Amino acid sequence: MSSNPQLLPPIVLVFAATDPSGGAGIQADLMTLSSMGCHVLSVVTAITVQDTLGVEAVHPLDSDWVEDQARAVLEDMPVAAFKIGLLGSVEIVSVIAEIVSDYPDIPLVLDPILASGRGDELANEEVVEAIREMLLPQTTVLTPNSMEARRLAEEDEDEESPDLATCAQRLISEGAEYVLVTGTHENTAKVVNTLYGENGQIRSDRWDRLPGSYHGSGCTLASAIAANLANGLEVADAVRDAQEYTWQALANGFRPGMGQHIPDRFFWARNGESGEPGDLECPEAGGETSSEIASDAVRAND
Repeated sequence: MSSNPQLLPPIVLVFAATDPSGGAGIQADLMTLSSMGCHVLSVVTAITVQDTLGVEAVHPLDSDWVEDQARAVLEDMPVAAFKIGLLGSVEIVSVIAEIVSDYPDIPLVLDPILASGRGDELANEEVVEAIREMLLPQTTVLTPNSMEARRLAEEDEDEESPDLATCAQRLISEGAEYVLVTGTHENTAKVVNTLYGENGQIRSDRWDRLPGSYHGSGCTLASAIAANLANGLEVADAVRDAQEYTWQALANGFRPGMGQHIPDRFFWARNGESGEPGDLECPEAGGETSSEIASDAVRAND
């Protein structure tokens, strides 16, 4: 392949933990970003023991190992976006914050993974505070679900939980450029995802609530946003198209084990096969089919 950067797929560096089930974590990031036409550089922050039922153990790596992994690839290849998932320790938050500060013009998508879908604690208060202080000021798009948004934005003087718009504005005031609050954990007929910027709400998208629960939906969404930013989309368009991709991946999801479903990040590769879902269309989301998404991913690298 030519060394001309214009002929390369966009490169995204991911900081995340492993997931041996392949549903979430760095494996989900690799599949999503690859599906959307990117080359992935993967920096492992922690090793987990988990399956589709939940997380049994998390072993954070030494922060020096995290730094060495990242510095090695960053000195070798140009990066078009960063995506950050599970962090594991205050020391890892600190070293990643130092690394990305050397690349202030590179968009950064932060998925603040604070607990598993089952509710397993994955970030203590010290890690949450470190994220607020060191990473939010460098974040282009923050992608918390409603529970994560409330936890990240809570203040000591709060007598009750603030509404999600207030949470978003607080997180923006702490440095995040944009905040996409996802509504999968809210008791609403449809899933409502809302993007906020400095001047308030930018867009709000409603999606059909799919049956069942999914392992790795947040990782998929955040990585899809990073892929779109790496491909040159503006934030509002990157968020909108990433939601469409994620909805399609969930709608085509499968249940390989005894727990949650796993999104099919390569749903578009199976369209038209006998017995497969084929093209799906979400009317609430504008009607783009999965084949069109796949074509868009291919055109992004033409």
